[in-house]
Amino acid sequence: MLLIVFLLLAFGLGSVPFSYIIGKRVKGIDLRQHGSGNLGSTNVFRNLGPAWGVLCLLLDMAKGAVAVGLMTWLVNSWPEGQATPFHITPDLFRIFAGVVASLGHTFSPFVDFHGGKGVATTGGAFAVLEPFALLVTLAAFGAVFVTTRIVSLASITAASVLPLAVFFFELKSLDTSKTIVIFTFLICGWVLFKHRTNISRLRDGTEARISPGDSSGADDKTGGQ
Repeated sequence: MLLIVFLLLAFGLGSVPFSYIIGKRVKGIDLRQHGSGNLGSTNVFRNLGPAWGVLCLLLDMAKGAVAVGLMTWLVNSWPEGQATPFHITPDLFRIFAGVVASLGHTFSPFVDFHGGKGVATTGGAFAVLEPFALLVTLAAFGAVFVTTRIVSLASITAASVLPLAVFFFELKSLDTSKTIVIFTFLICGWVLFKHRTNISRLRDGTEARISPGDSSGADDKTGGQ
């Protein structure tokens, strides 16, 4: 029961629509009706400015990090020798917490099941699951974004780099977790699938770029977090 409560808590954390709250508080607007309508940090960036966009990004990442952190604490305090429900491994419960938080962000019941694409919340989960792999991934994201100013391309790059980085660091670990490696590939595959329309636009050369002075809100579809 405690594990179920923690998973529900993870979903609740992920469901907190920080972009919606910030939009309402700062400009009195519903971001679902502005720009792309996506409740991600990129739409906040475009409609409210870089500072609010960065704040929203960090808050969305925190949702995933706190969810996995709480589940990590729970599984680490599990009575020694006592089997977990269905004999599911502790790492899998930690992953479940991150996935559930990301689903809460993507399908928040507080805003009619709208949300972002879950990239930021998933990144926050990996800050606890695989911090070194995440640092490599963030470096790749930053390099691509600074070079191209295309959020979706940077997000797609990150989703491609993360599973490889996780695989590398898990091989170097004394306690390699095949569970984390496998699910990282699955999760990143899902993120890439969510960006399939962006991939089509990138291939056609029609994907929009973002700039610090852009407040058009035209393209959270280019990789909204």
